[in-house]
Amino acid sequence: MPDTSTGAGAGPRRFGWEDMFVAPEEDPRVDSPGADERSVLVGELRYHRRTLELKCAGLDAEQLARRSVPPSTMSLLGLLRHAAERERHWFRRVMAGKDVSRIWPTGDVDWHFNGAVADPALVGQAWTAWRREVGFAERFVAAAPDLEVRGHRGDRMVSLRELLVHAIGEYARHNGHADLLRERIDGRVGR
Repeated sequence: MPDTSTGAGAGPRRFGWEDMFVAPEEDPRVDSPGADERSVLVGELRYHRRTLELKCAGLDAEQLARRSVPPSTMSLLGLLRHAAERERHWFRRVMAGKDVSRIWPTGDVDWHFNGAVADPALVGQAWTAWRREVGFAERFVAAAPDLEVRGHRGDRMVSLRELLVHAIGEYARHNGHADLLRERIDGRVGR
């Protein structure tokens, strides 16, 4: 017989609004239809950013740093750090052409996950970095004359349109990971 318990030891697995991250009437994410391509892309990216934020909300440093299952080092804190660094890369380096260092410089290939330890100061740094980078990205996109603005991604030119679609896809994929991580921590599920 399959195991129907949650990783949090909360008993039999069940789904209901009480187990969701947020009740539908209190959901801060807005599913507003866009009037044009830019507003659709910006709205979808905002939705996915807010989803990651919701999935990390209300957790302490130990819970945010809790690993998924061996041998994975994935954690919600690691995902947040990864998202901050990707935002910095996509919008500051690729699109704005800024020569900026990594937020957490290290030679470790999995630095964003291996360095995600249960330290409240580290959690605060991660939230600050992520919000700063999202703010820069939002200002950059708002100021761009159109979606054909080009940046350099290695030896290839990439449009703002391509980058927004890429960012949406990466957040969507990682929000799937965040769903499983959060459910394992406290049984909460969400969309």
